[in-house]
Amino acid sequence: MTMTAIIPTHFPWFDYARYTFSLGLQREGKVWLSGHSASEYDPETRHIVVRGGMADQTRTAYAKIAAILDAAGLTLDDAHRIVEYVTAAGIEHYAEAEGVRAEVLGDHRPAVCTVVVNRLLRPQAFIEIEVTAGPAGEAITVDGWGRVAAAPGYAADDIVYLSSLTAPDAGDSLESQARAVFERAAEVLKAAGLDMSNVVKTVDYTTPATLRDYRSTGRIRKDMLGPVYPGAAGILLSKLQTPETLISFDVIASRHTPEAVNPGWERYGKLTYSPAVRAGNVLFMSGQAALDPATERAVHDGDIVAQAEYTYSNINEVLRAAGAGPVNLVKTIEYVTPAGLENYREVAKVRDKLLRAPYPASTGCVCEALLRPEFLIEIDPLAILP
Repeated sequence: MTMTAIIPTHFPWFDYARYTFSLGLQREGKVWLSGHSASEYDPETRHIVVRGGMADQTRTAYAKIAAILDAAGLTLDDAHRIVEYVTAAGIEHYAEAEGVRAEVLGDHRPAVCTVVVNRLLRPQAFIEIEVTAGPAGEAITVDGWGRVAAAPGYAADDIVYLSSLTAPDAGDSLESQARAVFERAAEVLKAAGLDMSNVVKTVDYTTPATLRDYRSTGRIRKDMLGPVYPGAAGILLSKLQTPETLISFDVIASRHTPEAVNPGWERYGKLTYSPAVRAGNVLFMSGQAALDPATERAVHDGDIVAQAEYTYSNINEVLRAAGAGPVNLVKTIEYVTPAGLENYREVAKVRDKLLRAPYPASTGCVCEALLRPEFLIEIDPLAILP
């Protein structure tokens, strides 16, 4: 079955046909949505604008998402995983967003991930929301879970999505918090009948202040993951959910046996993550930046367009190793540094050149930095295989 773009009959906020991403993609009843903020076209100024405070913006974003899901024959009750990208300026008002989420979801409890980005592509936006949805899911319960309108995990289509995990109570070192996070992930997975060998994707967020200790997380990954290491991404942000939080993890697991996919890049033999992991028909890919896999050198320093083209070319190489191509991409997340933001719009031309319609759903946000100072963009992709 082919991938199809979701096209609402009524979407009054802006003309989405102008962009190199889809509002959402659908395949066999499951959908992947782009990130949506409160952006809308203002006919008076002829510009895209964002209005309102945190609660109003969150309500508008969920109204957009509901309209797109409706076009796919779904509702917010079918959400499996919600990612809320909240700006550093907006995190102090995040309780308002959680209140709106509780209001629009009612009794439904999907996995919810919270990512505190430096800012969003629309500078007035406080929040952007990304949804994965489909029929036949089930919330995972764990005693003591207290997040608003969120479950510790959500199981659907043999995939288990975990809500964001932090451990600010586990000590004041990055290593102690990271180990506690993995232990909590194991607890949630156990409740789903899985263990850490089922993990197929991790994304961790920390700050430049802890970067000197970041290598210690590799030891923990080696102790607690595998034998097939998951796909992974690591992103540096200016702040996390609370001042005491040193690292935050988003984790996805699968009931299928994971298989590593590698185009032949030898550097991954010494790492605790794989270029990609196939589990069933889903390809969970690692984040990629403009790094030469053979020399391990960053390339195209200072040029975000060239970095994006190099990165998408490497993503396509991973897809080929899995027997797929750009048409199989369903979602990309583009993390852009402040230094890369000025020319980021030009990356749309790269997507037009190297990707295929229907374009994957996409979310773009501004991070503090990436793990190599030369990187201006990191792209985190997801694909569905034939």
